[in-house]
Amino acid sequence: MKIQHPVYYGDYLQLPKILNAQAPESAKYGQVAHDETLFIIIHQTYELWFKQILHELESIRSLMIKPFLPSTDLAVINARLERITSIQQILIDQIQVMETMTSLDFMDFRDYLVPASGFQSLQFRLVEAFLGIKPQHRMEIERQFFNSRLKPEDKKILEEAEQKTSLLELLEAWLTRMPFSKFENFDFWGAYSGAVEKMLNNDFQIISTNPSLDEKQKALELKNLEATKETFATLLDETKFEALRTQGKIRLSQKAMLSAVFIHLYREYPALQMPYKILNNLVEIDEKFTTWRYRHAIMAQRILGTKIGTGGSSGHEYLKSTTERNRAFIDLFNLATFLIPKSSIPQLPHVIKGQLDIVYDFVQS
Repeated sequence: MKIQHPVYYGDYLQLPKILNAQAPESAKYGQVAHDETLFIIIHQTYELWFKQILHELESIRSLMIKPFLPSTDLAVINARLERITSIQQILIDQIQVMETMTSLDFMDFRDYLVPASGFQSLQFRLVEAFLGIKPQHRMEIERQFFNSRLKPEDKKILEEAEQKTSLLELLEAWLTRMPFSKFENFDFWGAYSGAVEKMLNNDFQIISTNPSLDEKQKALELKNLEATKETFATLLDETKFEALRTQGKIRLSQKAMLSAVFIHLYREYPALQMPYKILNNLVEIDEKFTTWRYRHAIMAQRILGTKIGTGGSSGHEYLKSTTERNRAFIDLFNLATFLIPKSSIPQLPHVIKGQLDIVYDFVQS
C-alpha cells in the first residue's frame, strides 16, 4: 500500500477544533471562573466516551440481530462488552477529578449554566435506550421531566432510538433460541426441581432445629423460605412466570430465563463459557452504570447540598432515585436466586456432556 498523503498528528486528531471547544459562560459576564474549564472538559470527555460506547453497542447489535450467532462472533461481542466496562471505569474515576472542585468554585459559574443539565445528554439517553431502558421502564414524572428539556430534534432522535431493537431484546431472542429449556429423552428441569426441593427441605430442617432462634424468628425465617420456594416454582411454571412478566416484574421470557439459568449452572463446559461471559459482562455494564449514577449523586450532594440542579431537578435526591431503577439487565442479577449448590447440580447424560465439551477432551465410553 502506497501512502498518498502524509498525515500530521494535530490535523488527524483535529486538535484545533477540540482544544478550542471550551468557551466558559462566565467569560461573558466579565470574569472567567477558573474551574469552569475543568467542568467543561470533564463533560466533553464524558460525551466522547459515550460516543465510543454507542459505537461498540452498534457493532454488537449488528452481530446479535442475525438469526444465527456463530461462536466466533461471541468472542468479538465479549471483547467489545469488556471494552465498554473498561470505559465505564474511566467514567467513574473521572468523578474524582470533578470532586477537586469545591462548592464555592462551582458557585462562581453555576448560575450561568441554567437551564443546561446532564438531563440533556442525548448520547447517554441513547446508550440507555440501546441497552434496553425504554420509556415504559421509567416513572411518568421522570419521562416528562427530561423529555421536556430536550430540543425537538434531539427528542425525535431519542424516540426513534427507543423504537429500535435493544440489546436486552436481542439477548432474549438469543437465549430463547438455545435448546436448554427442553431436552429429548432427559427431563433436566424435573431433575433440577428435585434438587431444589431437596435443598429447600434441608433449609427447613436447619431453621426448624436451630436452637438460637426463638419461635418468632423461626416463623419469620420459615415465611422467607416459603417465599423462596414460590420463586423457584414461578421459574418452572409458565402461567405464574407470564403473570409476573405482564406485571413488569420480569422482562425476559421464561425460555430465555431457563437458558440463562442452565448456562450459569454449567458454565465450566467449553460450549457455555462464552455465553456465560456475555451474561456476566452485561451484568457488569449495569453494575458500573449504577455505580456511576450513585457516585454522581453523592458528588452532587457534596457540591450542591440540597440545592436543586441546574436543570430544575431535585439534585442529588433525583440522581439517587435513578441508581436502582434504571437498570436494563435486572433479570440477570436475579439469576443468582435460582442457583443451587454445585454438589446438587444434576448430572447430565453422556450425550449432552459431549455436545457441551471440547471434542478432543471428551472421552467416549
